[in-house]
Amino acid sequence: MDLKGKRAIVTGSNSGIGLGVAEELARAGADVVLNSFTDNDADHALASDMSARFGVTVRYIRADLSKAEDARALVEQAGGCDILVNNAGIQHVAPVEDFPVEQWNRILAINLSSAFHTSAVALPGMRARGWGRIINIASAHGLTASPFKSAYVAAKHGVVGLTKTVALETAGQGITCNAICPGYVLTPLVEAQIPDTMKQYNMDRETVIREVMLLRQPSRQFATTEQIGGTAVWLSSPYADQVTGTTISVDGGWTAL
Repeated sequence: MDLKGKRAIVTGSNSGIGLGVAEELARAGADVVLNSFTDNDADHALASDMSARFGVTVRYIRADLSKAEDARALVEQAGGCDILVNNAGIQHVAPVEDFPVEQWNRILAINLSSAFHTSAVALPGMRARGWGRIINIASAHGLTASPFKSAYVAAKHGVVGLTKTVALETAGQGITCNAICPGYVLTPLVEAQIPDTMKQYNMDRETVIREVMLLRQPSRQFATTEQIGGTAVWLSSPYADQVTGTTISVDGGWTAL
C-alpha cells in the first residue's frame, strides 16, 4: 500500500495498539502525528525514531483527550489530516452500583467523545480534498458485553454508532468511516498482567493465556498490534473505497460465538 503524501493522526499512540497502527501507516508511507497526554523526551524520541526508520515525517503532539478543547486542538495543531485513527482509550472495572462517577465520565470522554471532537474538526478538510479515512478503534466490547465494564462497553458501543452516522453523512464524498473491533491484543499492558495472573491461578504462562485470558477468544491466540495496523492500512487503501459504516472484527472469533 502506498500512502505517500497522506497525513495520519493516531490518538493514544505512544504505546500499544495506537503505536502499532502508527508504525504500519508510516511503513506504508504516510506522515504520522503521534499523541498521548504526556509530553516528555521519550515521546518525542519515539517520533524521531519512527521518522528515521520509515523515512516519513513523524511528529508528537500532546493532547489530553478527556478535554474537548484538547481533542479539537490536536487536529488543528496537526494541520488537519487525511487519515484519522481514533484509538485513545482507558478502562476501569467495577459493578454498576459501585462504579465511580468520575471514572464513568472519564471513560466516556476519552473512549467516545474524543472521537466525535477529532472527527468534527477533521471532516471539513477531508471534504475539501475529496478524500479521507476515519478509522475508529472500537472493541469486541463494541459488539458484545462483559460484566463490570459498563462504561467501557457503553463507550465502545457508542463508537460503533458514531462510525455508522459519520459514514452516512460522508457517503459518496470520497470519505469512509469504519471501526476496527479487536479482541485481546498482546500489548505491553496485557503482557504486564500475565505474571500476576499466573500467580493468581497457579498456572504456567501458556495455560493462563489459553484458559484464562483468552477464554472468550476461540482462536486462543492474541491478535497483534501489527495485525490491527495492517487492517488500518487496508482501510486506507483504494481496495476499501466502498467499505464504510461497518465494523471489522480482529478477535479470533470472539463475536462469532
